[in-house]
Amino acid sequence: MIAKRKIIRTAQTHPLTWRLREDHQSVWLREYLNKNGYQGAKCALKNMLPEQVITLVKDAGLKGRGGAGFPTGLKWSLMPKNDNMNIYYLLCNADEMEPGTYKDRLLLEQLPHLLIEGMLICAFALKACRGYIFLRGEYIEASKNLRKAIEEAQFAGFLGKNIMGTDFNFEIFVHTGAGRYICGEETALINSLEGRRANPRSKPPFPATSGAWGKPTCVNNVETLCNVPAIIEYGKQWYLDLNNGKSKDAGTKLMGFSGRVKYPGLWELPFGITAREILEDYAGGMCDGLKLKAWQPGGASTDFLIEQHLDLVMDFQTITKAGSRLGTALAIAIDNEINMVSITRNLEQFFARESCGWCTPCRDGLPWSVKILQALERGEGQSGDIEILEQLCNLLGPGKTFCAHAPGAIEPLQSAIKYFRAEFEAGIRQKKPVNLSPIAGIQPNLLKQYW
Repeated sequence: MIAKRKIIRTAQTHPLTWRLREDHQSVWLREYLNKNGYQGAKCALKNMLPEQVITLVKDAGLKGRGGAGFPTGLKWSLMPKNDNMNIYYLLCNADEMEPGTYKDRLLLEQLPHLLIEGMLICAFALKACRGYIFLRGEYIEASKNLRKAIEEAQFAGFLGKNIMGTDFNFEIFVHTGAGRYICGEETALINSLEGRRANPRSKPPFPATSGAWGKPTCVNNVETLCNVPAIIEYGKQWYLDLNNGKSKDAGTKLMGFSGRVKYPGLWELPFGITAREILEDYAGGMCDGLKLKAWQPGGASTDFLIEQHLDLVMDFQTITKAGSRLGTALAIAIDNEINMVSITRNLEQFFARESCGWCTPCRDGLPWSVKILQALERGEGQSGDIEILEQLCNLLGPGKTFCAHAPGAIEPLQSAIKYFRAEFEAGIRQKKPVNLSPIAGIQPNLLKQYW
């Protein structure tokens, strides 16, 4: 986490990262307790009712940090209130497979007890008896650290039966996934956890009604859960005031830049900071001799933006209005030496490979876009190729596929064409007018070429 600007972290300003060690080693239980660890959990379990915890999180304005930004307290409130249904599950989505995103890894490896405390408070609020951390299989160090931290928490009485002398019981298990991007979708994650193929489920019913093994289930992201202890400890107004006053979103967020910048990394920053401040003041700007050409605000599945968007406030609403998504808020910088056709082909190739294959638009549309992009990349494209790509962007858009995989996958393609159409046109070998069918929208002879 090297940065151009010197960072002074305190509990009041950096609730997620103030406990981090300078040597980047994990913060184990004794040190975590010395740094005010489990105080939020103690307050919740001994001084609050589950309903009060949910209300506090809702009033604090905490939004999901996995990318969608759905209000966390509202999500918790959707869980059934029937006390006779005594089996509820809490799932932590730690599958972090989004290219360009590595924020959860920092928390998992270096602050495992912060996640455990956040899950404990959430489970108490939801009356969940068991929690699972669905972990990306490649995160070997995180898996080892989480298992050790869980053992420490069990030995100290923070997990298990009668936690902190109360009648609340809760246990946590780590489940490593087999490595599929689609497991970031919560119902696909649930299927994989159950030992099934990782296909998204039809909704309704939603997981809050029928999730893991048919029981009410809540799925939250790692960073989301790590925000909870400080909210309980310091209150809603403190959390609402953490932003710099230029955003309606509450709290702080792990944000950063990767790509050919001088200091790639991530930092806990307040909502309201601009992308330019992150790029120049923290990431040190582009490497010498390079210029920023485009950037993705929050991972590979977000629309490209250009330099004129750098002064936008980094929050959910502002980035959405600009035509992209905040996503995970770990931006990817594209420099002037990179061809947009090539980088888009690389991204679409990844998303095509990671499709679960359940629905036709995603299963066939994404590989089709890759074949066209490969032809354009070789300079062997034909007239009409760009129009076909635009039609695919429409056919794979929101509401036209079974889940959000294809709509997210197509975002970088549609924005690359929008801002850098000339680079796509440069890959067309023969330029002549094409009469596209008004019904199918695609000329039959072009179909034969790419199927």
